[in-house]
Order: sequence, then C-alpha cells, then structure tokens
Amino acid sequence: MAFAARDGAEDAVEQLIRATRRQVAGYIARMADPQSVEELTQETYIRALRGLPRFAGRSSARVWLLSIARRTVVDRYRSLAARPRTTGVVDWDLVPARPARAATRFDEALVLRDLLNGLAEPRRSAFVLTQLDGFSYAEVARMTGVPVGTVRSRVARARADLIDALRLADRGTGDGAAAAPVSRARGYGGQRAK
Repeated sequence: MAFAARDGAEDAVEQLIRATRRQVAGYIARMADPQSVEELTQETYIRALRGLPRFAGRSSARVWLLSIARRTVVDRYRSLAARPRTTGVVDWDLVPARPARAATRFDEALVLRDLLNGLAEPRRSAFVLTQLDGFSYAEVARMTGVPVGTVRSRVARARADLIDALRLADRGTGDGAAAAPVSRARGYGGQRAK
C-alpha cells in the first residue's frame, strides 16, 4: 500500500492514512497533551506525504509513520520549550474549579502518565512502544535507530524505574507524586539513559 502511494496512486494514499491513522494518533496521544493530538497527527501525515517519494521499504509503513510521528512530537516539544508559555485567561476567578472527586480510573491513568513522564525519554519511548503499543524490539530498534540490545536494556531499566517509583509512591503520598524523583535519585535523569 505504501509503495502504491509512493508511486502516485491516490486511492493508496487514502487507504494508507485510513489504515494507520488510529494507531498514529494513539501513539502521539501517549507522548503529547490531548489538545495537540489531532494537530500532531495531521503534521505527521503532511511530513509523511512529503517524504513518501523517499520511502524505501526498509521497514513497514507503520514503523516508518510512527518514527515520523515521534520526530514530529519531539520537534513540537523543542519548539514549545524555546517560547514562553502564555494563557488567554484574563480573569482567573472566571476559571471553573475542578470537581472535587474524579473517577478512580481517571486518577489511575493520571498516575500512570506521571510515572511514565518521570522516565528518561529514551526509556519511556522504548517502554511505551514495546509494552503498550505492541511493537517488537526489532521494530522499535529500527524506529529509534539503536541496536535491539539497547532497546531491551531501556525497557528493562524503565520497568525497574517504574517499580521503584510505585514502591516510593506507596511509602510516600500514595498519589504518584513521588515518582519523578526516582529516576533522578538512581542517576537516570536523562543524561545516561541507555
């Protein structure tokens, strides 16, 4: 399908997007804020269509698209980090308060997201791609441009960091707030993450 799209078949381009859009958007949703998912998904496909003539098929179209999605999200974070954040709210008294009680699953999802965000980026990506998205270690290695052994060690270290963070959270506040310091305390603040 990707080769047909590369060769100019309009139906193939449409089929490729339809076949992969849900997975690409889901992958982006795990890395970006919910408000940006649609925009980043569209940007991913714009970049993919521009790069389609260079698609050589060394990996599956899905792996190729997800590597483009990853770079798109990283580029967005870099762009946002270079600019100061602003808000359109003029009067903070008009901002509605959050409901006092949220659903347990929502709370658990937030804790999981905080725990994953506490991991160094290379470990988080390897863990999410292999354990949540279901990619093989070899596919993740091709997507990220590192050896398979590096992907395996990143996943193993991410698991250990998550277990440590959960134990620390259980001993501390119980809300996952203690998760972020775990990676720094063990020396994995992102500089040495392999």
